[in-house]
Amino acid sequence: MSQAARSEALAPWRRRLREIIFEADTPAGKAFDVGLLAAIVASVLAVMAESVAEIRARFGTELDAVEWFFTGLFSVEYVLRLLCVREPLRYARSFFGVVDLLAILPTYLSLVLPGAESLLVIRGIRLLRVFRVFKLVHFLGEATVLRAALTASRHKIIVFLGAVLVLVTILGALMYLVEGEEHGFTSIPMAVYWAIVTLTTVGYGDLAPQTTAGRVLASLVMILGYSVIAVPTGLVTAEIVESVSAARRPTTRVCPTCLAEGLSFGARFCEQCGAELPAPETPPDPA
Repeated sequence: MSQAARSEALAPWRRRLREIIFEADTPAGKAFDVGLLAAIVASVLAVMAESVAEIRARFGTELDAVEWFFTGLFSVEYVLRLLCVREPLRYARSFFGVVDLLAILPTYLSLVLPGAESLLVIRGIRLLRVFRVFKLVHFLGEATVLRAALTASRHKIIVFLGAVLVLVTILGALMYLVEGEEHGFTSIPMAVYWAIVTLTTVGYGDLAPQTTAGRVLASLVMILGYSVIAVPTGLVTAEIVESVSAARRPTTRVCPTCLAEGLSFGARFCEQCGAELPAPETPPDPA
């Protein structure tokens, strides 16, 4: 069967459901995304509130009811996502498919792990619900540009990090020679730890030079730290500017075959797998 035939084989209600759930260029899609975003934020806030002992002791029953409500809501959403794609297993194995499953699985697991002796285990499993936060990435349209910029600059960043590792090793060895064990720099690894903390301007203060030469060296490392921090920022910023200038208008169109995102609104075929795309029902908002 050809790609076009397989595209038409998808039932109209499934195509419409996919457009609403996976895309946001239509009023229905935008409304779904806004509602889902509100539900995710509310569920994460409920998880955070439940971790406070005073709130849990006073509103434990209510929080459990809220948790089951959101679990049911996200379960329905997960099933609908599987129904509206052509290859459900492919989506289930994707990153966001796994995240969607992790968002609902812990609450159901708590049903099969009863007993007071397992409460701590259940509590640990239920912490996995914070994976819902990752679902917020669905709503960041600029994430595509940022991801492209990070990917384009990854080799430069790796080289830069390698140079930084060499630099902190040299600085740590110098500080070990200048200060010595009597001033807390008991080894070169300890001195390298100090160099990393100082170069990144974190400054825990648990280890500090005592001699004049050590303080001079520390001052140079501090000044150098500001320059080091600016380098990766400049690399990524330059790639972002280039990506934005070369990119077309971003959309939320999704290929029903390979689930590639951000396809051009006027594209007839997927840029990733070549499958024929169904025509969008509503033109994008020019604003």
